[in-house]
Amino acid sequence: MGRSRNTRRGRAAAASVVEDVDGGRAELVPDRERPRAWTLLIDGAPQSHVDLDDPAYLSFEYQRRIGHVIDLAAPPGRPVRAVHLGGGAFTLARYVAATRPRSTQQVVERDAGLVELVRRELPLDPGARIRVRSTDARAGLAKVPDGWADLVVADVFSGARTPAHLTSTEFLDEARRALAPGGVYVANLADGPPLAHLRGQIATAAARFPELALVADPAVLRGRRFGNAVLVAGDHPLPVAELTRRAASDPHTARVEHGRALRDFTGGAAPVTDAAAVDSPAPPNSVFT
Repeated sequence: MGRSRNTRRGRAAAASVVEDVDGGRAELVPDRERPRAWTLLIDGAPQSHVDLDDPAYLSFEYQRRIGHVIDLAAPPGRPVRAVHLGGGAFTLARYVAATRPRSTQQVVERDAGLVELVRRELPLDPGARIRVRSTDARAGLAKVPDGWADLVVADVFSGARTPAHLTSTEFLDEARRALAPGGVYVANLADGPPLAHLRGQIATAAARFPELALVADPAVLRGRRFGNAVLVAGDHPLPVAELTRRAASDPHTARVEHGRALRDFTGGAAPVTDAAAVDSPAPPNSVFT
């Protein structure tokens, strides 16, 4: 395992940290605007941003959209039980701990080397009730007791692609089993034109959950560029009106689709099963340049 440190211009007190982890070359880059904030990249692809002084600050637009869902998943400040599939730098687990103190959380991150790096360089608040498991996301989800979670967050990428076994109805069966009545499933999806993956994922969620919403940049929904979309699902009506308001007032405005408009968006796509599942599409090189 290799490691190097390089001081960045303008940040004499902070140095980047570069280390080989199980999933590739990890790099922690200091944020020049925020004294104790860092961006995590894996093989050059941005994965997470963390501000150790302000864990409620979410820099990435897709994480802010998931943050809106977290805010609306229960009354303000009420503790929740959350499962995070995909750890990165534990940004969203830190957010839950900051905005909903006394929450109990499980983070499932397969990359043990990455977990070690993040724990060492960006340590968790020792008072936060966050347990981290280094195992496959679906295997970790299978160990969650029935009805335990108020919130399941799926943000899993191997490189820049979501593994096939985390895109199927069978995977969502596990997510729904783990959720308490009224619990919320939220997933970070990535796709570009012609949006076949995204449409299939909506159809897959619709086969397992009665209530759905999708939050995304209008240009992504129109198939004009590759980007992230946040899928929200549950067995109770979702707070669509408030989610729409928050998405519209975000610095990067997003649109919320739900109901018939979202069903029409799928264009007749079929639910994805384990037998037919494939990894999500790789982003074009221009996304990270």
